[in-house]
Amino acid sequence: MQAVIKTGGKQYIVKPGDVIDIEKISGETGDTVNFEEVLLVANDDSTQVGKPFIDNAKVEGKILSQKKGNKIIVFKFKRRKGYRRKAGHRQKLTSVEITGINA
Repeated sequence: MQAVIKTGGKQYIVKPGDVIDIEKISGETGDTVNFEEVLLVANDDSTQVGKPFIDNAKVEGKILSQKKGNKIIVFKFKRRKGYRRKAGHRQKLTSVEITGINA
């Protein structure tokens, strides 16, 4: 069984047992989370597609950790003007294990 969920402005294809890193959501390690915005659910024999979401479908998960992603360097400059700015950014992420899909 697979599902496509939407969270943090992105879409993820998930199966039970998958571990995904999503944009930070509130909660502590070990808490359960429910994703209500399910776009698609596929079994071996049938597929449900939402318009845009499937009613009464949810994906359950467990928070494994709260962490930061890799550093991204932001560098701006204007040629021949001596203008240079360097900054870094680390996105806050939540690692979630998918425990079940209810359609």
